[in-house]
Amino acid sequence: MTYRPLAGLQGRPEASFASIFPWTREIAGWAENRQRGRASRMEGLSNRLLAAAADVLHCRPTNPPARKEGSGDGDTSAPQAVMRLSVVTFMRPGPEPRGRPLGRIVDYARQIERRGFPGIWVTDSLGRGRPTLDPLVALGALSVATQRVVLGTAVLQVSLRHPVELAHRVQSVQALSGGRLLLGVGSGSTRADFDLLGADYDQRFRTLMRSLEIMRRAWSGEEVNGGVLSPWPGCEGGPPVLLGAWRNPRWITYAAKRCAGWIASGLYSSWEDLEAGMRLYRDAGGKNAVLANVLVDLSNKPEAGSLAERATISLVCSPDEARVRLKRIDQLGFDEVLVVSLGGALDELERVRDFL
Repeated sequence: MTYRPLAGLQGRPEASFASIFPWTREIAGWAENRQRGRASRMEGLSNRLLAAAADVLHCRPTNPPARKEGSGDGDTSAPQAVMRLSVVTFMRPGPEPRGRPLGRIVDYARQIERRGFPGIWVTDSLGRGRPTLDPLVALGALSVATQRVVLGTAVLQVSLRHPVELAHRVQSVQALSGGRLLLGVGSGSTRADFDLLGADYDQRFRTLMRSLEIMRRAWSGEEVNGGVLSPWPGCEGGPPVLLGAWRNPRWITYAAKRCAGWIASGLYSSWEDLEAGMRLYRDAGGKNAVLANVLVDLSNKPEAGSLAERATISLVCSPDEARVRLKRIDQLGFDEVLVVSLGGALDELERVRDFL
């Protein structure tokens, strides 16, 4: 069994999982037994131990093809990978005294890390009639408050910002976090955000591609606009970039060929969109598919007209139905699902993680 290098091991040759982390041989053996229907022998090894492995690796294993019977190559079945489950926080105002949100936000992030979730992801909006925090400023604070957990954006609207200034801010978070940043990017989909900044909504896809190219050059220390953004030591080349795309074949293929992953939306995509998108992504060679913003409410009592009620792919349902939906997401081939509890109920998110 081989595993793709995690963000902190970029540049290292691929190696055996067990050779890098010998203590995980037990986990690898458990996964093989599960594939063969013998998981009962290891029932004491809980999902939290698997989550701890994901917390260290931040990756999903890349399985070799199943070997044919009698080929002399050893085992005849490929072990099954475990889909990662990370947490999205929308960074909304809470009940704390005015002007003092940092304590609540930092405490929530630390709880996420302590409970073994591999990642904390934030969203990006600014012109939609509600107060929000800048996602990179928020991640800068969380990078100091946490030690191991991956920090990601799902997704950052690149087309709204100046590419060199944005590259500098991204590099700052990458440096402060010790290389834990995963940069999910997108063109933006809400005209109100563009109207607020006087940006060109209709040209957002072209702006995204042009900006990403400039940012990559800036992170590499190349000349941009007659000057150079000096890379912070250890941040040369920038963080891994994942592209958010709902259903457009061109951008999903771009994510497979030019990016470190594809981010699909649980809020607006249909099951058919996800199936078609996954086929495009894998056929183009994509290795890391992420489904973002999957809302969770196991009481199945969303408020009328709320985001939880309108989400197209969600776990706003009974626990039994949530198991069925989560299995369907896994069977589609997603490597990671980013779940949201609008009330910050981590106990409920842990319960969902146990469904895996």
